Amino acid sequence: MASGDIVPIALGLTKGDLVTLWAPRWRDGDDEWQAFLGHEEDLYGFESVAELAAFIRTNSDNDLVDHPAWKIIAGLSAAELEPEEQYVFDLVGVPELAADDPDPEVVSELEETLEMVRNIGDVCELDTVTKFFGSHPVLGALPGGVSAFAGREGEELWDQIGAAIAKDWEAVIDAIDSVVTIPEVDADAVSVAEAELLAAQENIVDAEDAAESDDDEIEAVDLDEDEDEELSFWHEVGIDPVKIVTSDGTFFTLRCYVDDEPIFLGKDGNITVFGSERALARYLADDHDHELSRVSTYGEVQTAAVDGSLDVEVDEENVYVLPGLSEDLAAGPKSVDTDQLDLAVELFTDAADYAEDDSVESALAVSTPLGWYVSYLLNPDPTRMAPNPPFAAESDAWKALEAAFEARLQKA
Repeated sequence: MASGDIVPIALGLTKGDLVTLWAPRWRDGDDEWQAFLGHEEDLYGFESVAELAAFIRTNSDNDLVDHPAWKIIAGLSAAELEPEEQYVFDLVGVPELAADDPDPEVVSELEETLEMVRNIGDVCELDTVTKFFGSHPVLGALPGGVSAFAGREGEELWDQIGAAIAKDWEAVIDAIDSVVTIPEVDADAVSVAEAELLAAQENIVDAEDAAESDDDEIEAVDLDEDEDEELSFWHEVGIDPVKIVTSDGTFFTLRCYVDDEPIFLGKDGNITVFGSERALARYLADDHDHELSRVSTYGEVQTAAVDGSLDVEVDEENVYVLPGLSEDLAAGPKSVDTDQLDLAVELFTDAADYAEDDSVESALAVSTPLGWYVSYLLNPDPTRMAPNPPFAAESDAWKALEAAFEARLQKA
């Protein structure tokens, strides 16, 4: 997780939906710290973003003032303190979540919410929270993703998690409620922050209206241009040749999207790859059992391969180069080619989605060290402080993702 950041978060508690600040682990010399906005034994929560902004601007007696990013967070506009969707944690809703079916979204949300609860328990030294996790090791199955809950054994595992939460969650919520305090805030400062939020919302509405107008004009132009522009064969069939450079060599395959879901040339979550474009074209001329053959336009590809007219050309946006990324990540943000990283993330995610495996999504969640680091690189924000080394853990986590992806490749 990147050092030096402070993040606005929202917590759903029995006291209501409160916003506060969370400082993920950061280094101070040889020491590593984690903190929430609060003072001594109190964790501060606020009923609105305006109250949070007002407090930050007027209070200098809290546990985050010595954090390296405090001056940055104190200088943000009120709108910039709105918690992003991935930082909204509904603690009260956990039992209902655990009672739902374990689809990828439910498992991911439950895992991330429990991880935040664990953080609160650690920072606030809540014995009840520590005991909850210690008494229910079955909760350790959640980071494994939805695949951990497949089949009869998986269903039993999910039921055990639901039973653990049903039994002890109320005590966990009570323990957290006991340390959450809603401080008084200067009314004038709140009014200023509320005005900022209102102005920001009006600007968003104006920008959306302008964008809709621009889109109408662009669409009209694009329609005219499309009439004169002949699409390539691959664009017409909606299937793309893909080039993948790994530590083991350069390989070619095909991929398409059906209802935004990736489908590769392959079967059972494995991806069939070839050492050259010619070898790929020869394979496509014959009948094989693979999932891409079920795509409606695949017959056109096979026909072109049979009559010899198929030209396997890979567009630049479908070229993925993996070697060197783990070393660059270990060296620090300035060493990373973000375009190369962005493409690799896309490839790993597509391959995992194709295999119905949420391990990549879990590994790149912003609540993980690697996910935080990658988010910093791919979603730049001038208000964020640069991560601080070492990045060995993030590099190792990336290597694990890369190895898992390469294990999916089956050389024909």
